[in-house]
This record gives sequence, C-alpha cells and structure tokens, in this order.
Amino acid sequence: MSLAPGSTIGIIGGGQLGRMLAMAAARLGYRIVVLEPQADCPAAQVANRQIVAAYDDRAALADLAAASAVVTYEFENVPVAAARTLAATVPVYPPGRALEVAQDRVTEKSFLNDIGIPTAEFCPVDNDDHLTEALRKFDGSGVLKTRRMGYDGKGQRVFRNMETGGFAGTCEAMGNVPLILESLVAFEREISVIAARGLDGAIAAYDPAENVHREGILRSSTLPAAIGPQTAAAAKDAAAKILSALDYVGVIGVEFFVLADGSLLANELAPRVHNSGHW
Repeated sequence: MSLAPGSTIGIIGGGQLGRMLAMAAARLGYRIVVLEPQADCPAAQVANRQIVAAYDDRAALADLAAASAVVTYEFENVPVAAARTLAATVPVYPPGRALEVAQDRVTEKSFLNDIGIPTAEFCPVDNDDHLTEALRKFDGSGVLKTRRMGYDGKGQRVFRNMETGGFAGTCEAMGNVPLILESLVAFEREISVIAARGLDGAIAAYDPAENVHREGILRSSTLPAAIGPQTAAAAKDAAAKILSALDYVGVIGVEFFVLADGSLLANELAPRVHNSGHW
C-alpha cells in the first residue's frame, strides 16, 4: 500500500500523541481528520478537520472511513468493535488483534508467555478470595491492577509482605471490576523499545530508552539506556517477535523490566506511538 502525498489519514483520539502524529503527517504532506468526543482537543488544533463524536458512534465512524485513506489511533483503549467496523471499509493499522491483546492485562501477559517472552508472574483476581490465594502464591506481595483501562499508575494497589488474609472489601474498593495480581519484580531499571513493522513484514527498531516513572507517570527517557549490548539486542528481538506474532503494521512501544543479570521481563505493550519516543 502506497499513501500518496495529499491523502487523508484518520486518527482516533485527539490527545497529545494525536497532535504530534498530525504535525508529523503534515510535514510529510498528508491531511488529518480526527475523531474525538472532546471539542477543540489538542490534535484538532493542528488537524484539517475534527469529527466530534464518541469513538463508537456508527455515523461518525462511517464519516471517518469515507474521509480517510487509512486510519490509525493514538491510544490503545479504542473500542475493538469500532476498529473492526472501520476495517470493513478502510485500512486500519495497527490491527484490531493488537488492541484486543493490549487492552486486557491477563490477555496481554498470556499472549507474551505463549510466544516465549517472559513476564512477571500473575494471577487473575475476580474476588477477595482470589486475592488471598494469589497473595499466598506470591508470599504476600504483589501489585493489584485493573485488567482494563488502567494507565499512568491509576487503578493499582501495591501489597508488600502482607499477611494473606483479611482483604474483605479490596475488590469492591477497586471498583468490582476484573483484576490481576502481578508478582513484585526486583528490577534494576525500566526500558522501552519503539519498533515498527511494514505491510511487507519488514521490521525496524530504535535502540532502547531507559525510563524513569514517578507515581506511575513517565518523567524521563534517556538514550542510550545503561544496559549491555546483549540486553539491548534481546529487547529489540522480543519487540520483533511480538510484531510478527500479531501480524502487526505500524509503530509499537514495548516496555521491559531489566533484572540484575541483564535478563528481561516484558511489562506492557502500547500498540501506538509511545511517549518514550519523542527524542
């Protein structure tokens, strides 16, 4: 697929990443239409047009498809059904399968483990009894997270060396939504790889960035990361493996924990452009 200059790219989501996507596209000679329910969003300020509607509004999706040569998105919580509705009439990248995997932490970690990429140990948690059992498995420590929609450290609670009992009301306090308990990881640093895969299957990746988070929010990214060449190569290889397994087209961010011996645990997938790639 060749996208001629002057073509229109549709972007679902109008935040800061959508804004930067729109600005980069404009420099390459493309037009931008944004679908975003918030009027005058950051991306709309630099786009050619904004469709102000919910992400799952069928009329708005039809409008976006008709206006666009290709559609992408700037965040991973786009309704999968909306992406698939669009894909019936216009190319949508990254694919809906990537959204399905990235939107649920249990699905995401299961996918990674299935293709041979290690993660922190984890247990699905649906009630307080499940939490007690999971904490017992992890010696009373772990990070309890919502399975869906959590970001920037929201929807999380950390347990350290807790007695494995007396957690009545914990799941209710977390919103009575499906949860996941992840084992605590004694990591030395966090890194991320920005990689891309084309329609022809060709893959390219930048060198890993070293990231510092405070209260769950990315504060700085440094390149080159303070890791050895074998660790850097392993991170890029893992990203390539993920892209191929998803038959991915587009840019992805893959976050890793680096352990003391230089080995890696995959932490999270971002099927979109990523904040550690602004350099």
